[in-house]
Amino acid sequence: MSRARLRLAVALGTTFVLVGTLGWMWWSSLVPSTYSVMEMGYLDYGGGPAPTAHHHGGSTGAAGMSGMPGMDASGGTVSVADLRTDPDRPADVSVELTARQERLTLPTGEEVEGYTLNGSSPGPLISATVGQLVQVRLHNASVPGGITLHWHGVDVPNAEDGVAGVTQDAVPVGGEHTYRFVVPHEGTFWYHSHQVSHEQVIGGLLGPLVVHPRHPAPGVRDVVALAHLYDGVETVNGRSGIVHVDADPGERIRLRLINTDNGPLVAWSGQPLTLLASDGYDVNRPSAFTGKGIDLPAGGRADLLVTVAGGGTLVQLTGESSVVLGPDGSRPDGVEQPDELVDRLRYGSPAPVPFDTGEPDRSFRYDIGRRLGFLDGRPGLHWSVNGHLFPDLPMFVVAEGDVVMIRVSNHSGDVHPMHLHGHHAVVLSRDGRRATGSPWWVDSLDVRDGESYDIAFLADNPGIWMDHCHNLKHAAQGLVTHLMYEGVTEPYRVGGEAGNEPE
Repeated sequence: MSRARLRLAVALGTTFVLVGTLGWMWWSSLVPSTYSVMEMGYLDYGGGPAPTAHHHGGSTGAAGMSGMPGMDASGGTVSVADLRTDPDRPADVSVELTARQERLTLPTGEEVEGYTLNGSSPGPLISATVGQLVQVRLHNASVPGGITLHWHGVDVPNAEDGVAGVTQDAVPVGGEHTYRFVVPHEGTFWYHSHQVSHEQVIGGLLGPLVVHPRHPAPGVRDVVALAHLYDGVETVNGRSGIVHVDADPGERIRLRLINTDNGPLVAWSGQPLTLLASDGYDVNRPSAFTGKGIDLPAGGRADLLVTVAGGGTLVQLTGESSVVLGPDGSRPDGVEQPDELVDRLRYGSPAPVPFDTGEPDRSFRYDIGRRLGFLDGRPGLHWSVNGHLFPDLPMFVVAEGDVVMIRVSNHSGDVHPMHLHGHHAVVLSRDGRRATGSPWWVDSLDVRDGESYDIAFLADNPGIWMDHCHNLKHAAQGLVTHLMYEGVTEPYRVGGEAGNEPE
């Protein structure tokens, strides 16, 4: 063969290999039109034992997703649909919510397309006392594509989690769905749609939920402040600018801040503040602070104790929104946003944790990055988990009763507010530095670029649970994994006739 022909053959061969490789990468990234989340990605047992009895569904469509174990070691199974609250127990709190797609009038006077619950956005406050059974009947009057409700931060039974295609089918126009759950823990929470959530939540399908203790602290009044961004307009409880709450000088207020946006929020004041609780869990022996801010990740909550000053107290929020607590007409001066944030790793005093974090039964790695590749056939620079792109992501498999540790690290160039459904985790360390303050319990945790957190939780709530970024646009772009208990199966499908699209 002449040198020219050899060079041509080599060039053609190289081109064939390159095109073939790219074609295979494109084909293998395609997501089927309908699939079970149990069939996505690959199994990760975190160093723990695999079930002795497996059910493997094999490859499903172009994505080549492998089936997940559907049996526990004894061969028993339970469906997600059966992991629900006692159907015979009467409700203590009953709520009717009707969702509509309609035009919203923003505080600026501008009208935008959005969504309402019972005619408003945010939707109505749902209040209960710890241990009560809450029943919410959701009606879809006119939201195209269907809706669900997820109870953000409430560790509900899996069937009540409200994730389309994972724990239920989306509720179509004209349909309804009833949620029933016992509120297991006091705290500040919120609810929002988990169907096309990157559009519906931003558009206003959300509301606050507060669970009160059986014996509230005397002399402290609750005030809810839910922050949301409507089409670029910053609001608190649906109002923009300075939101006034009538209060007497010397009155003690528990200000329940809720961040429903995709990015972090910082709160501060020129007056002393005390961080009473994070993500629904009280801080052990908190102390007042000044000259510092308190940060809330997307989806996160913070309860602040405020003693109203004589001329009122101003609690400022990132951007242009703020809350004034004081007599009518109070206009306390603001202060510059502090450079320093309260370090929750050191805030408060240590207290026992109800499980042994020193010897976890399973340890997982959740390493967030970005890499070139195809996402459902689209080339680009996409979010990755442990070097893999959606849908080839890990399914974290646990058994009930396991103590689980996850090391969440981020080298993606962006901040990610990570949200684990159905559980609260305690933060053990950040960047190798051990926690020394009050146990810091989270269901929503900002992991900034270059940071690494070790968190631990007890696997005590069987089901299939999302573990995803609560910047909902990131989740829609593939930054979503799942936690699965051995012995759990599910009958629902993403896509399909119900059009389930959780992110």
